[in-house]
Parts: sequence; structure tokens; C-alpha cells
Amino acid sequence: MPEKSEKKLSISSKKYKGETSVISARIPDKMIEDIDAICQNTGRNRNEIISLCLEFAINNIEIKKED
Repeated sequence: MPEKSEKKLSISSKKYKGETSVISARIPDKMIEDIDAICQNTGRNRNEIISLCLEFAINNIEIKKED
């Protein structure tokens, strides 16, 4: 598992409903194993976990501008 940070991802009820789109992404095998472990511990599927992680990242991203 990656290093621990101060922020935590809290898994709650679904936020997004309605239309969705299919995308494709290459994800390292170890990361998929980590996602699958989270799925087992939470009872959620990969899509839900990945969506929650992306939402968390989007809401907490810090873009560093290069000078």
C-alpha cells in the first residue's frame, strides 16, 4: 500500500447518478490489487472505489506551477 497521508477518503452513499461514460486507463497491477482489497473490505465494486478516489483527488488537488 502507498504511504499514509493525513487526509482520509470517507466512503459514503453515491453522489453521482444518471449518465456515465466508459473510459480506459492503464493501472499498475499492484494498484489493482490494492483497489481489490479495498473492495473486499468495503463491499463496493471497483468502479465505485475508483470513482470515489477520483472525486477525492479532484476535490483535493494542488496544482504546482513551474516557474
